[in-house]
Amino acid sequence: MYPEHTPRPPTERAVEVHQPTPIPPPVVHPAPVVPVQPGTLPTVASVVLPDGRVVTGYAIDAVRPEPVTAKPAVSRTAVNVALGGVGFLAVCGGLLLLTSFIAALTAFIGQLIILAAVIFGGWIAVQVLGPSGHKGGTTVNIRRAVFKRNHFHS
Repeated sequence: MYPEHTPRPPTERAVEVHQPTPIPPPVVHPAPVVPVQPGTLPTVASVVLPDGRVVTGYAIDAVRPEPVTAKPAVSRTAVNVALGGVGFLAVCGGLLLLTSFIAALTAFIGQLIILAAVIFGGWIAVQVLGPSGHKGGTTVNIRRAVFKRNHFHS
């Protein structure tokens, strides 16, 4: 299984056992409870219920929330400047879109004009350079034969 020059693994290994060190729990010193007398004794109130029972207890003042500080008023000038800036940006964007649209429309119309010129020029070229179907007094020499006014002459 192992080649001769490779050392064989030892059959027994020395094993070290590590014991965890316990952490002592923290020492908690309870705070001494000291009774505190209120500065003034609250008044005792008695309420007579409709069925004749009397309920007696201490009156508790309602917890009042802290007064909310008033927000500072926004200046009308600041509002007008902000709205004017937003309006100015909207107008600039609209003008940019309008000029882009006009440029694209101009390019489109130019392309249509060029297309019409090419088609019309092609039609003219076909009419001028195409096979002539007119009957005239032209002379055509074909293999030493002369056709003149649709009459054969040899």
